[in-house]
Amino acid sequence: MTSFNSPLEAFLFWEKQAPETPFLHQPIAGKIKSYTYKSAGEEIRKIATALNAYDLPKHSHIALLSKNCAHWIMSDIAIMMAGHVSIPIYPTLNDTSIHQILTHSESKVIIIGKLDNFASQQKGIPDIHKISVNLYGENTGDSWEELVKKHPPLAEPNLPKKDDLASIIYTSGTTGTPKGVMHTVGNFITAANTFNRTVDLPKHPRLFSYLPLGHIAERVGIAMFGLVLGATISFAESLETFASDLERTQPHTFFAVPRIWAKFQEKILDTIPQKKLNVLLNIPIVNNIIKKKLKQKLGLTSAVVIISGAAPLASSLMRWYKKIGIQVLQGYGMTEDCIISHINLPNYNRIGSVGRPLVGVQTKLSAEGEVCIKNDCLMTGYFKAPDITASVFTDDGYLKTGDLGEYDHDGYLTITGRAKDQFKTDKGKYISPAPIELELSKNGDIEQICIVGTGIPQPIALVTPSLSGKAKSHQDFSESLWKSIQEINPSLEKHEKLAKVVVMKEDWTVDNGLATPTLKVKRNSVEKIHREFYTSWFEHSENVIFE
Repeated sequence: MTSFNSPLEAFLFWEKQAPETPFLHQPIAGKIKSYTYKSAGEEIRKIATALNAYDLPKHSHIALLSKNCAHWIMSDIAIMMAGHVSIPIYPTLNDTSIHQILTHSESKVIIIGKLDNFASQQKGIPDIHKISVNLYGENTGDSWEELVKKHPPLAEPNLPKKDDLASIIYTSGTTGTPKGVMHTVGNFITAANTFNRTVDLPKHPRLFSYLPLGHIAERVGIAMFGLVLGATISFAESLETFASDLERTQPHTFFAVPRIWAKFQEKILDTIPQKKLNVLLNIPIVNNIIKKKLKQKLGLTSAVVIISGAAPLASSLMRWYKKIGIQVLQGYGMTEDCIISHINLPNYNRIGSVGRPLVGVQTKLSAEGEVCIKNDCLMTGYFKAPDITASVFTDDGYLKTGDLGEYDHDGYLTITGRAKDQFKTDKGKYISPAPIELELSKNGDIEQICIVGTGIPQPIALVTPSLSGKAKSHQDFSESLWKSIQEINPSLEKHEKLAKVVVMKEDWTVDNGLATPTLKVKRNSVEKIHREFYTSWFEHSENVIFE
């Protein structure tokens, strides 16, 4: 196993040792534009020269606004090669949020890549240098393609030191305003090397990048890990082509968030209803054929490790996948610890837990049950926020995760809730919503859930319907929801029992600011909009209320 001191050093190694190995596969208008390590290296080096031509101070902050694409990763490497710091920005943010991050981060340049609606975001960009990629239809500021034609490749790349700041990642945050998490070059390479020691993938594996690269999990688990492995990274062209792009790629590892696992299940059951699937899986020879076909269609035939993270995944859904031959492993990490925390592994998988600590991770629980983490790649702090930084570390250097958890006798961690998500009913009783939400998520008619109850006697469930839920009549959907409540309530404490279900009239999405880019519900935002209605909903005569 080759050991590298930085992600850039890893790229330079493969550029020299395996120049013709495919590096990036970018689908455009139904065709694939491919870059080898050599051809990508030429563009990266020329963009690095172009960045140097702006005559910026060393370690300047350079923003990157784009969906996942070949140019996202090439930009990231070019920024590092030129000796600067990357500021990734989620491609779905509005102009106000973009302006806030660009201003707070003191960015000097922005690279504009593949976007859905840049026209609505453009006014959020202040008067700084702009580079846009014409391939994706953008033409603001300097053209990437023209810069590549104009500048020679950088002959002597800047080799960063491990303590050099590599990136400031603004958290999507389910609560509060985004904070800029600072990670060093050493943090990124340590995290990537940890995964390399943990997961045994083939040489030059195939990876598939679709979750936001601005998020730590995709950045480290695909981009940085991929550089260490000399991987070939493919992308999805659009939401419409996602399934076929994934099926074509057949990656060697796959990471998804709970919403995606639920969507996959929904699509499978649309094709093969559960009763028919049960029958087929009980026929020995047919059983194997069905499993192979489903894996092939999902794009998971070659996947050695299949991971779910970012939010809890229902145990029932993991067991459902296990029955069709797909072992989903739940992991746990956060931006601040560079996602080096806990994970289940193929031979050490305890469904319902988030696994055991990764190599090099030290953990402890506070007196209140909060999970505290220490590793070799913790953030150096929040940018321009020393007081907030100090508040999330213990005196002996552990990161306070904000999550409540329990360890079993074998060292597997189960997350039991989030400290800040707890709320108090008007009876003065505290409720942790996460475990109740996880139980309710077993109902396939529900897409998203937020258990609330501040100021009312009993909690209520706010939900959005899934496709199957939307296909039902109000009466059938109501019966489905209330049946779930009746199944859950007997297992809850008296003060936790759910009194009502309220069906939202609109989905909670990234676009309307009610979900994060990793599809987690933004609890604070949902509550801010709906809290004034809690009392009237609680007093409503119906058990299931349609907003």
